[in-house]
Amino acid sequence: MKQTLNNEERNRLHQHVAEIEKRTGAQIVFAVIERSDNYDELPWKAFALGVSIAGLVVGAANYLRPEWSSGTDVIIAVVAMLAAGAGLALLAVGVPALARLFLAGQRASVEVRQYAESLFLAHELFATRSRSGILLLISLFERQIIILPDTGLRQIISPDALQIIIDRMSRELASGRIARSLEEGLAELEKIIDAAVSGKSAEAGDNEIAVEIIEEKGA
Repeated sequence: MKQTLNNEERNRLHQHVAEIEKRTGAQIVFAVIERSDNYDELPWKAFALGVSIAGLVVGAANYLRPEWSSGTDVIIAVVAMLAAGAGLALLAVGVPALARLFLAGQRASVEVRQYAESLFLAHELFATRSRSGILLLISLFERQIIILPDTGLRQIISPDALQIIIDRMSRELASGRIARSLEEGLAELEKIIDAAVSGKSAEAGDNEIAVEIIEEKGA
């Protein structure tokens, strides 16, 4: 996968994460994934829609001009319908914005969460001393964001707070500003963690998780 973040953006995020980790002990990992599943059904849905639309057009033309209904015309109509379906299916493969129109939101949410959970386990974000790992994942094709905190952070980051962070990140992501989306999420996360550890002795210091920014093509 081509890197979505340039060196300056990666360095800026790395420095900010290091400051938060040193001060609070939270272990933060970002992930930017091209797509969380292949969604093999999307081209077929596009094909079906293309054939259906072409079929309606052919049917309307036949109704208005019934004298066209010769054997050759029928063959031409069938070929036109199949061509329309194939053309829309190819567009769905090559144009993500079009393919997303055929993707159910619930299906996308399930796949993105499963991918995030697999990354959480694969990179052993659960292996910190105080269970303070947290993954902020952006899946680009689905345009969805998942935040997975380990058990040590779930006590201080409520589901409502997570949704606020996701909403802030989503506004930037909708405009294509991926780095800015991550920065917004990090800033909101920092406020919540700082407020929780204020006046307390945080178990801070070491960077326990080597990877901080994951960029993958995905499924």
